[in-house]
Amino acid sequence: MLVLEGLDVWRGPSQVLHQISLEVAKGEIVALLGANGAGKTSTLLTISGLLRPRGGRAILVEGGQEFDLSRLSADRIVAAGVAHCPEGRQVFGGLSVTENLRMGAFLRRDGEVAQDMEEMGRLFPILRERAGGLAGQLSGGEQMMVAIARALMSRPKLLLLDEPSLGLAPQMVDAVFDIIETIRERGTTVLLVEQNAGMALDIADRAYVLEQGKITLSGPAAELAEDRRLQEAYLGLAPAEASS
Repeated sequence: MLVLEGLDVWRGPSQVLHQISLEVAKGEIVALLGANGAGKTSTLLTISGLLRPRGGRAILVEGGQEFDLSRLSADRIVAAGVAHCPEGRQVFGGLSVTENLRMGAFLRRDGEVAQDMEEMGRLFPILRERAGGLAGQLSGGEQMMVAIARALMSRPKLLLLDEPSLGLAPQMVDAVFDIIETIRERGTTVLLVEQNAGMALDIADRAYVLEQGKITLSGPAAELAEDRRLQEAYLGLAPAEASS
């Protein structure tokens, strides 16, 4: 569904991505792992059209068509089937939960928005309870659910999730990861950026590891979870423990 081919991306005077190539197949959860500043968010911003590569391409394959996302505006990328749930949630704090969700359907011209609003209420029962309240007054976990539901309201084929567990209590992290698995089961492909490498690898089919803007490891998630280098760097194991 998604192919990145040799992306070179700058932010200001600094190159943040170096020849990034990866693939996401339809129906997969693919995790993108790495330390802060490794280039994970920049990768998602490039896919969604908020950063432009100086080299390489980002290709979305959908319905027998190829869309060169590197040449499309951000709104056309959404229309092509890509939704981005950004780091830090970034809900519209002065709007109600319902209004936030309707913003996610801004580009839609079909007659099924109300139906999807009902579906989001079933998927996120707490949001149905908070529908008329201001999104800015919700807890961090509830705001994360608003952000994910808002992204789903565009009916994406590919959902980009950036650090969904950031700042959440452990119980809420578990709930969010359960929702991510449910989203995949309902037919949406997911590219997941996540600092919590252990949980990401538990639900992902495959994963890529970024270091200083370059991919240094990739493979099936179960195999990477057993990789000593990744265990030492991201799973909190000391070298002696990882090798035992």
